[in-house]
This record gives sequence, structure tokens and C-alpha cells, in this order.
Amino acid sequence: MDVGFYHLTRTPLDEALPALLGKTLDAGERALVRCPDEASVAQLDEALWNVRDPVWLPHGTEKMGHAPFQPIWLTANNDAPNGAKFLFRIDGAGESEFSLFTRVFDLFDGRNSNSVQRARERWKLLKSMGHTLVYWQQQAHGWKKAG
Repeated sequence: MDVGFYHLTRTPLDEALPALLGKTLDAGERALVRCPDEASVAQLDEALWNVRDPVWLPHGTEKMGHAPFQPIWLTANNDAPNGAKFLFRIDGAGESEFSLFTRVFDLFDGRNSNSVQRARERWKLLKSMGHTLVYWQQQAHGWKKAG
């Protein structure tokens, strides 16, 4: 399994994630966004309703229901009730079991030293599990693959 580590260095998650989710939908895929806790789910839900680019990101949460119909599902749980094949892990949230997914995005805040340290630990763990890892660093316009 390929796991992409996305190092947020220029903007916070609620500004960086919408572009990645928009590209996911453009590719005809569904996304599962796994958050560390329910407060993060609520915060991200509100941010996605207010996003301007892309114009609209259809999404849902457990509170809203109708998971099978939601192209983007925000959760703090380990399930994937919307059938998503793209997993977005926010700061490594959830299990490291990725068999349901074809692509994994691990997004972490580069301005938070604890978040960076936890990402390094996840990198080592996933590498030891045999995953292929790719590091992406946020640039002024998009992402740059490193290494």
C-alpha cells in the first residue's frame, strides 16, 4: 500500500484539505476523512461548508447520517460506511489497517512539533509494516514530492 505523508507548512488543514478532496471527487473517487476526535469532525464539517474553492464539497458526518450517499465522510471512527477508497488521516487518526483503501493520505501540521514527531513515528511504523511511503511538502502552489 502506498501511503502519502502530507506535511502542512503553509496553511492550516481546513485550507489545505479542500483542494485534495476536490481532486479526489474530480477523479471519481470517494473520501473518508478520519479525524482524531468528534470535536475535530465538527470543526472540519463547518470548514467544508464554508469553503470557496472548490465551490462545494458534498460531505456528511454520523450526525447527518446517510453515509452510503456521501462522497466525503468525516468521522472519528475506524469504519468506512460510504465505501470510500481514499483515506485521509488527520494527524494519524485511527488504525493503521488500510486494506479497504487504494490510497492513503496522512496529513500533519508542520507548525506543531508534536504533530511532526508523531508523523515521524508513524512513518517508521508503516515502513516496518512494508508500506511504500511518499513524502509531500506543501509549497506556495500545491505540493512537492520529496525524497
